[in-house]
Amino acid sequence: MKTKLNDILLSITWRDIANRYFGKSSSWLYHKMDGIDGNGGKGEFSAEEAKQLQAALYDLSDRIRAAADRI
Repeated sequence: MKTKLNDILLSITWRDIANRYFGKSSSWLYHKMDGIDGNGGKGEFSAEEAKQLQAALYDLSDRIRAAADRI
């Protein structure tokens, strides 16, 4: 997942994404993005979690565009 999101990795507050959209900690999201679970095993995003992340990024982009429009 990190490879797919490389262009925006440093521009996003992943802690906020994890908390706001998943109700989880930032470490949970970072582990998911690295493809590991909390125990060090494989822990890729499920299909549902990937869709949820996609929706979160779409929502964030809409919020950024709305803020830019207010300038």
